[in-house]
Amino acid sequence: MQARMDVEAVAGRGLRGDRYFEERGLWNFLDEDPNRDVKEASDVTFIEAEALAAVEQEASIEISPGAHRRNVTTRNVPLNHLVGQTFTVGDVLCEGIQLCEPCGYMQSLVGEEGLSEALVHRGGLNASVIESGQFGVGDEVRW
Repeated sequence: MQARMDVEAVAGRGLRGDRYFEERGLWNFLDEDPNRDVKEASDVTFIEAEALAAVEQEASIEISPGAHRRNVTTRNVPLNHLVGQTFTVGDVLCEGIQLCEPCGYMQSLVGEEGLSEALVHRGGLNASVIESGQFGVGDEVRW
């Protein structure tokens, strides 16, 4: 994971430069439906800064930037409410697909037992990019 000031989001592909955009990532099934096109359903992932702070305070687990494996960290955005909703960030139109529950891989990277449990239902949002565009640090999420 590399911090960037801005990024291009491409409809149906994701974020230019991301390992999934380059088809070098490993996809986990987002649900129990083996016919679901997982790649399409997770063009971009979001996580709330407030959720990360809560995990640090409640579980004494510090998650360094990027270790959470989500593409975008938001502030003051109730991501769980965006499931099934369209929203914009910068000039990119997205659709919230489903919660991005924590996985064992993230826990192994952070090296803290209990991380997955601490992030249940606040691990972020999987979203599709509906209309391509750019967004960057400080851009507002609007829905």
